[in-house]
Amino acid sequence: MARNRRVAIIGAGIGGLAAALALHRRGIEVAVYEQSETLGEIGAGLNLSPNALKAFRHLGMETEAIAMGYQAEFQTVRSWRSGRVISRQSRMGGFAHRFGASMLTIHRADLLAILANALPDRLFHLGMACTHADSAGTARFADGAAIEADIVIGADGLHSVVRESLFGPSAPHFTGCVCWRGLAPIELAPRALNPSDMTAWWGPHGHVVHYPVRRGELINFVAHIDSDAWTEESWTHECDRSELEHTYARWNEGLRQLFRSSERYYKWALYDRDPLARWSDGRATLLGDAAHPMLPYLGQGACMAIEDGCVLAAVLAAMADDLAGALRHYESLRLPRTRSAQLGSRHRAKENHLASPWARLKRDVRIAIRSRLASDKTPNQTAWLYDYDVASETGLPPRV
Repeated sequence: MARNRRVAIIGAGIGGLAAALALHRRGIEVAVYEQSETLGEIGAGLNLSPNALKAFRHLGMETEAIAMGYQAEFQTVRSWRSGRVISRQSRMGGFAHRFGASMLTIHRADLLAILANALPDRLFHLGMACTHADSAGTARFADGAAIEADIVIGADGLHSVVRESLFGPSAPHFTGCVCWRGLAPIELAPRALNPSDMTAWWGPHGHVVHYPVRRGELINFVAHIDSDAWTEESWTHECDRSELEHTYARWNEGLRQLFRSSERYYKWALYDRDPLARWSDGRATLLGDAAHPMLPYLGQGACMAIEDGCVLAAVLAAMADDLAGALRHYESLRLPRTRSAQLGSRHRAKENHLASPWARLKRDVRIAIRSRLASDKTPNQTAWLYDYDVASETGLPPRV
C-alpha cells in the first residue's frame, strides 16, 4: 500500500465502533465522528447470537464481551397466558459446538464501553453532528467543520444523514407495533418465570421477551403489541406502568409481576425500511442500521452491524489500492445476507403475533416437530444466521 488510508466513520454506535476497532486492528487510520457530546447509549439489552460472538472473537474481544454479558443455559418460548412451554432448548453444549459459539445477552451500554475502551481516545470526535456527506469522501458538520477522507462510512442509524446524502430522502415505515422496555434486579423476577433463561412469550397481536444482562444481575424485558396508538420512535420517552398493565391485563400473571419490578418504563414505535439496492457511492458507504435497519424479531440488528464492520475492514485492508472496488466487494458480500435477515425479521413478526388460537396451535406443533426431527432445531429456523463466521467470509485471518 503506497500510503495509509484514512477512514472517517460517522456515528459511534455498535456498528461504527465495531468497524473502527476492526480497522484499527488492521493498522488503518480511522476517525469516529459522533453527534453526542459523550460516548454511550441509554437503551437496554440486546442479544448476540453465535455469529456475533464469532465476530467478536475475530476482533479479539470475545472474552471481554462474555465477562460483561450473560450466557443463558436455555432459550425458552412460552404461551402468552398459561405460560405453557412451547420450546426449551439448551444454548450450551451441543448448540455451542454446532455453531462455534453460544448466545450472549448484554446491556447496550456495556457493549459500547467494551468497544470504545479498546480504542485510543484520539480517534473520537464528539459533538460533531454530520449534515452532509458525498461520494468524494467529504463530510460536513453542523458547526461548519468539514473533513476529507479516503473512505466515509455512514454508521449513523435508521435516520442516516449519510444515506440520505448519497441516495436521497426516504421515510421509514411505521410497522403498526408499539414497544415498552424496562430493567429490574433479577432477584425481583418471579422464580416461576425461570428468569435466568432467554425467554419469549408469544401471544395474540404481541409478544414479550426477557433475559438477564450485566453478568446476570439485571433482567431486561421488551414488550411488543400491534397498535397504531403511538408513533414516536424515541427510546427515551418515559411512560407510566399503567400502560403495560392495561395492554397486557390478560397475559400471564408472573409476567405482569416482572413488569411491576422495574422502576422506569420507556416506549417507542417500531419503524422499518425496505432493503436498499446498494449501499456505496464512490468513496462512501453504509453499514448497520444506516444500510439495513431490521425489526428485532430475529435478534440480528447489532449482530449484522458487527459483521459489517469486520468484513468492511478486511476488504479495505486487502484492496487498499482499489477503494471503489473494495466497497463494491463489501456490498456484494454483505447485501444478500442482510437483505435476507431484514425480510426474515418481517416474517417472524407475523408468526410471533398470530391472533388465531388455531394458527398459534399449528405453529407450536410445527416447532415441536422441528425441535425433534429437523436438521435446524432452532425455534425460528435461524441456523443459517448462526453458522456464519466473518473469518471464513473474508478468507483473511483476524488482526488481533
